[in-house]
Amino acid sequence: MKHKISALCCVQFLLFSYGQEPNKSQKDSTKQDLIILNEVILSGQIKRDPVFSVVSHKYAKKVVQPKNVTDLFNDLNGFNVIKRGNYAIDPSFRAAQYEQLNVQYDGGTKALHACPNRMDPITTHIIPEEITKIEIVKGPYTMRYGPTFGGIVNLVTQKPNAFANGFNGKISSGYETNGDNTVNLVQLGYTEDTYDVLGTFGYRDFGNYEDGDGVEIPSSFRSLDYGLKVGYNLSDNERIQAQWRQSFGRDVLHAGLPMDTEYDNSSIASIDYKKSMDNSSIKTITGKVYYSFVDHLMTNKRRPSFMMTEASTPVEATTIGGKFELEWETNEKLTLFSGVDAMHIARDGTRTRLVKAMNGNPLPMPMTFTDKVWQDSYITDLGVFTEANYQWNNSTVFTLGMRYDQVISDIKDPEDDFALLYDLDKRTEHNFSGTLSVKKQVSDNVVLQAAYGRGVRSANMIERFINHFNIGQDPFEYIGNPNLKAEVNNQFEIGFLGKAPLQNGLNALTYETSFYYSFFENYIVGIIDETKTRKFMPMAQPQNPKVFRNLDEAYKTGFELMAKLEFLDYYYFKTELAYVYAKNKDLNESLPLTPPLTTRLSIGLEKPKFWANAVFNIVSQQDEIAPSFGEIVTPGYETLDLRFGATILKDFTLGLAALNVFDAAYNNHLNFSFVNQSEFGRTPITDPGRNLAVFLQYLF
Repeated sequence: MKHKISALCCVQFLLFSYGQEPNKSQKDSTKQDLIILNEVILSGQIKRDPVFSVVSHKYAKKVVQPKNVTDLFNDLNGFNVIKRGNYAIDPSFRAAQYEQLNVQYDGGTKALHACPNRMDPITTHIIPEEITKIEIVKGPYTMRYGPTFGGIVNLVTQKPNAFANGFNGKISSGYETNGDNTVNLVQLGYTEDTYDVLGTFGYRDFGNYEDGDGVEIPSSFRSLDYGLKVGYNLSDNERIQAQWRQSFGRDVLHAGLPMDTEYDNSSIASIDYKKSMDNSSIKTITGKVYYSFVDHLMTNKRRPSFMMTEASTPVEATTIGGKFELEWETNEKLTLFSGVDAMHIARDGTRTRLVKAMNGNPLPMPMTFTDKVWQDSYITDLGVFTEANYQWNNSTVFTLGMRYDQVISDIKDPEDDFALLYDLDKRTEHNFSGTLSVKKQVSDNVVLQAAYGRGVRSANMIERFINHFNIGQDPFEYIGNPNLKAEVNNQFEIGFLGKAPLQNGLNALTYETSFYYSFFENYIVGIIDETKTRKFMPMAQPQNPKVFRNLDEAYKTGFELMAKLEFLDYYYFKTELAYVYAKNKDLNESLPLTPPLTTRLSIGLEKPKFWANAVFNIVSQQDEIAPSFGEIVTPGYETLDLRFGATILKDFTLGLAALNVFDAAYNNHLNFSFVNQSEFGRTPITDPGRNLAVFLQYLF
């Protein structure tokens, strides 16, 4: 039986593949299809895959519009995006964001941002059209893919050996009216039994968009990307693959940040290896090494503050990591995964300020100042893990995982005032994580999942070492704290997956429920310190900076619900709800960046040659806010999106879309506010108004 994981969940996989091996047949039968690198977390095997895991739809097949990073997460229940413009966009899941989410490419490759304002998060260093699917683990329910606090997001790119032998490729081009946006992609590959090559080139040009009130939002950018993957099959059960990619962002406007990006250059290299063995207790050996470097320059030359102070900030980030893992079976019921992984992050950079006026009065001789941004800091994480999947019987699988991380951090070139605050010796932390989960097939068509996960995250470099910089949604200066304790997420979750066959024109009802509760230890937030005063622009408000501290009491709880009714063979109606409630008991307010109740209603049809859907998004008012973070109550809103796609010729796909059809004027609660903009006060960034899109793709 051939299993297909749907866009919403892996219901079909869980219900119909219990105890079975995945179907390995492909559209061709070349040898390399037998060797599948661990580029994916979800393999389609009940004994391997984590609980509460989801695979999104395959983006490469049903493209209906040009994709920005935002569009990769819009249709995933429980996800939101943190928006600072049209480029610097971070995913948020269940009010977990930034390093609380373990975001990676192809099962482990990472590229950390260089900018302290996150102008260049990991999602900006890859072409969205390259992503074939997104895999999600909804909590700390696996220990195999690095430290995981709030969940895993794995962006899976096109495999070079996914085609029949010979030349193959893809050409695509798209256009959006709101912003006069264009995207272009060329992909060319060649596959043989023993080797394969895949090259990709993309160019994107996005302009300023207009919101629902016709107001132009500064958000334009240009980016050029290229990548090369080369794979070689050493034997029928052994493969090595190398990947190189570069991305170049130019003239990026950030409506919600104090500066803009002049350039953002990133380079990512990785090598993956896998060997499978028969007639041995050791089943597979896998390895990965990767390297990334981000070179970033931001300035304020387009901003009102430029008249008073010219600021230029070149910063850089280097990420180096790797992983080695063994899979073995002591008997037919028990599968073990054990290994080691490592990640080293180093950042440096300075800000140069040419102060031309003070208190509105021009200076006779401008003064130059240099501020250390990252203070030449690094964090190294060395991890050891083991995970056991035990098939108790034909209907029950248990998973037990444990992980230890040694985290070493140091600051090698501290600013004088920062050095006065702390003892800055090299620091070593010892973190212990674990998980216990069960999958139980309670009937032919219903699966129960239950899990506990303890996810531990040491403070990131911003939280440790930032020194009087504006890095949040609010106007406060922030000061790092190198003595922070590691955050701990104790997460409990229970849920059901089901599919009920129906009659009389109703094909089936698929549903998914998930309820979770997390209590946090040592939750990290910035808290106002009235004993300190701001360092830059000392007459500005607010006077007191924020210092990162650990909270004693914080928690969150919530749920996701989904029901999909399939009828008349090709049609469906789907309802999705996601809600999270988070509480900072120390300050008696919500945790920051907590999204409101979100409901999505969609109706559509899917045929082999064409597909269409209408999606009505209902986002409730968010009045559970964090005033200390600068949040204000966000009104609710509704939007309607229409999408249509068709294979118009054998290898041509046409996509059409109308987004925000009713031209609603709104802003999401997680949007940053305008800052240092001549025509905008400090109010939340509004989202795009009506947007019409066309997309054409040719496969060969």
